Amino acid sequence: MVGIVVTFVLLDVTVMGTLLGRVTLPNMGTVKAMGVGVYWDISCNNQVTSIDWGVVEPGATKDVTVYIRNEGNAPEILSLETANWNPSLAASYMSVSWDYSGQVIEVGAAFQVRLRLSVSDGIDGITNFSFDVVITGTD
Repeated sequence: MVGIVVTFVLLDVTVMGTLLGRVTLPNMGTVKAMGVGVYWDISCNNQVTSIDWGVVEPGATKDVTVYIRNEGNAPEILSLETANWNPSLAASYMSVSWDYSGQVIEVGAAFQVRLRLSVSDGIDGITNFSFDVVITGTD
């Protein structure tokens, strides 16, 4: 079993709310992966170290395309969850999903994944946030 913790970095993110006007949400961090690499390109030359979600509005979704390569020594099936929401209330208004459908990832294989950040139209009181995405591989 391979555990991967990917810390998503929200750089220069803005949430625009009905009552709040425009609030800028800058965050810094890194993307960490063990056993699986996360890259910007299918040739796996440009490792993902941060993600800029851009402007995020209540009720909207934002997609980011990355490539995941199995860098372990056995075929893997991946699962996705989030953890360490800061503030914890952000998890009530935001979620992360992907378009990975559960196929087996062979050793050395790379594939495209679309990550989606979804923001509730009822978001309120969040001015700065961060979270981890936990990707677990099982063989």
